[in-house]
Amino acid sequence: MKLRRILKWIASIILLALILWVLIAYWTSTNDCERYSAVPNNLMKAIVHCEYGSPNVLKFEDVEKPVPNDNQILIKVRAVSLNAFDVYVIRDTWLGRLIFGLRKPRDTRLGRDVAGIVEAVGKNVTQFKPGDEVFGICRGALAEYSCAFERALVMKPSNVSFDEAACLPLAGLTALQGLREGKIQPGQKVLINGATGGVGTFAVQIAKSLGAEVTAVCSTRNVDLVRSIGADHVIDYTKEDFTKSDQRYDVIFDNVCNHSFTERRRVLTPKGICVLAGMGGAGVKQGQAIRRIVGNLFTARGLSSFTDQKFAQYMTKVSKPDLIMLGDLIQAGKLRPVIERTYKLNDAPEALRDLDGGHARGKVVITVKQDNKI
Repeated sequence: MKLRRILKWIASIILLALILWVLIAYWTSTNDCERYSAVPNNLMKAIVHCEYGSPNVLKFEDVEKPVPNDNQILIKVRAVSLNAFDVYVIRDTWLGRLIFGLRKPRDTRLGRDVAGIVEAVGKNVTQFKPGDEVFGICRGALAEYSCAFERALVMKPSNVSFDEAACLPLAGLTALQGLREGKIQPGQKVLINGATGGVGTFAVQIAKSLGAEVTAVCSTRNVDLVRSIGADHVIDYTKEDFTKSDQRYDVIFDNVCNHSFTERRRVLTPKGICVLAGMGGAGVKQGQAIRRIVGNLFTARGLSSFTDQKFAQYMTKVSKPDLIMLGDLIQAGKLRPVIERTYKLNDAPEALRDLDGGHARGKVVITVKQDNKI
């Protein structure tokens, strides 16, 4: 009995300490928004979000122009493409607060995909020089200037616009690396579920470039679009459920994950692979996202351990060789970014609202002009 009381006492202390830690972490979590009203003379325009919420919390502000460290590159931003991630980080959800900051977002800057011109380089940078035209991944791309690491940038092909190059990084890497998980071979039948978003449009084209016979799943209004980028067959999900057809696929690139484990197994070949690539894009709400994450991790992937059919999951990685490959594909005309619409930097809140609607076709792009402050 005495041991039990001691254990209960220890458990109570641990619980109280945990509660105290959460409270302290909550009230001390802050960001640099307070400094924006007193920034120095070295200013630039940027999109910032000081609070969680809808795209309405985004502000077009004067902030301090970044200075690259020894391993970084300062980019004069010319174009930025938006991703579902940019919508997720501003939403006021308990999961988002656990990841991005309990009381306020720690990182107030948005944007990852960037294309622009090298303005300055750190002393340890060897592959780039001022004036080079580049594209890749950075933090805080929705601004006139941003800093990136050398490993996350590659040279922009000369025959490709900044808008097109900015579409490639995250969506292109996600499609390329996911299809690689599917071990696609020439002549195989590949189905892309969710074929008209940023990732989906790239997945259709990359699968075709690998010699696959591609079936794209989309809505009625996007049938002509997916055919124009190379799909051999199109399934309109408003009229037909691909999991109920008699067709079998060697690879399913599932960018939506809106079907059960059993339904997807039914249309896989005996040794087929279903690549769990996404949750449905920016329009998916928190409850749906969590259910699909659980379905991916614990149901589909777990149960596939007992079958010859595999459900593969992966994390998109920043890869310089893969960025170079994407640049080569677009330069060779085998990859064409689908751009839904372009916006000015100060119109980024409107662009995020459109993306949050969940029906953007291809990519939404922000163009940045340093000589245009509004």
